[in-house]
Amino acid sequence: MQEHIKSYAERLNRALMLNAMDQVAVLGQALRESWRMGQAVYLCGNGGSAGNANHLANDLFFGAGVSNGGGLKVEALSANPAVLTCLANDLGYEEIYAEQIRIKANPGDVLIVLSGSGNSPNVVRALEMGNAKGMKTFAIVAFSGGRCKRIAQYPIHFEIEDMQIAEDLQLIIGHMCMQWLCANPINGSVEISSDVSALGKVS
Repeated sequence: MQEHIKSYAERLNRALMLNAMDQVAVLGQALRESWRMGQAVYLCGNGGSAGNANHLANDLFFGAGVSNGGGLKVEALSANPAVLTCLANDLGYEEIYAEQIRIKANPGDVLIVLSGSGNSPNVVRALEMGNAKGMKTFAIVAFSGGRCKRIAQYPIHFEIEDMQIAEDLQLIIGHMCMQWLCANPINGSVEISSDVSALGKVS
């Protein structure tokens, strides 16, 4: 067990040194801009990634604003089982997120897709719908990055072959952004530019 613990920690540390981490600031800036403008943030994923979406929605809603008078307008699209089962039953599982985005989202809102493979049809459709709605679309993905890497305006792609490390990274990135937002509230100064549009698409 000790060898496994050491190996896991080393793999996680190596992943945190990858160039994908350079793009986390872009996500942080987009979140802060949405906070400042009163726009919405939506998250989605499957399985453990759906659980992470729920977790991070809580962090951005409460944690980021706990000392700043209120957090972001944020929703995990995976959180309502009645909505999910209705849409899966009536429209198909691949539409459970895209349909929510079609109804709820506005131009300039932020969509964050969490996925290991980047190929699950429902998160691919979410990104397609988000782009069509004029949202800022992010995908935190691993393995080859899949279709999500190509479709997202701002992919954060970790070239690793480990689903558990991939899911760890989703939470780590979310926690980094939450702590940065808490330290850089919209009613205060900010250490880096909040103009995400000036950064262009991440390749």
